[in-house]
Amino acid sequence: MNILDKIIAHKKQEVAQLMKEVSLEKLVKSPNFNRTPISLKQALTSKNSTGIIAEYKRQSPSKGIINDKVSIIEVTQGYLEANVAAQSILTDTQFFGGSILDIMQARTVNEITPILRKDFIVDGFQIVEAKAIGADAILLIAACLTKQELKNYGKLAEDLGLDVLYEVHNQEDLDKIELDNKIIGVNNRNLKTFEVDLEHSIELASQIPDSCIKVSESGLSDPRVIMGLKEYGFQGFLIGENFMKTENPGNACQEFISQIR
Repeated sequence: MNILDKIIAHKKQEVAQLMKEVSLEKLVKSPNFNRTPISLKQALTSKNSTGIIAEYKRQSPSKGIINDKVSIIEVTQGYLEANVAAQSILTDTQFFGGSILDIMQARTVNEITPILRKDFIVDGFQIVEAKAIGADAILLIAACLTKQELKNYGKLAEDLGLDVLYEVHNQEDLDKIELDNKIIGVNNRNLKTFEVDLEHSIELASQIPDSCIKVSESGLSDPRVIMGLKEYGFQGFLIGENFMKTENPGNACQEFISQIR
């Protein structure tokens, strides 16, 4: 069993338990459910966008603890000062040390920049929950969903006003998605082996139609690489570990962005 299979198996159990404890009705009644989400699409395509989706994550299965010292509030404020296009927050507890509280807390200081709920979505319940906790966009990972699930979950998110970042790693993943006006994230990290190869973004770029917004994810630590990826039509760049491994992720992010302007 590879790490992705392990995460998905655990997530299915976790969500089944959660659905016994929390009703959809309760989620729909939460204060955040009525707010109008901020568009991730617009944030990535607007004229002055930095294109940087800066991530908050404490740990990962491949690296162990990355940073468990800095609070979500201080990192969020730092990212906003750095003028990120969007913020990504990992809400998986078991493998990444996050929680839905991270998004709820970030939302109290971030009212202007879209927040991507990054998790392993295996049920529509999690999409409704994403809206209820104040997220603006969700991640759907093609490697762990069927073509029909990707379509259904994408539609549900859209109906709730949430944007979707569809994550792919290879051509097989890409073939599962109806590629029209979507945000497509190419993960340079193989989720089964956790190896990183930036060639993935470049190889798949030509297979993604121009109507889509292209996002490169993982293993991005050099501003020059960002400039290179822009040549292949990428407008979004999801970066987490590179900022989070420092004492002050906000400062690291600001420094990085100053080199790509």
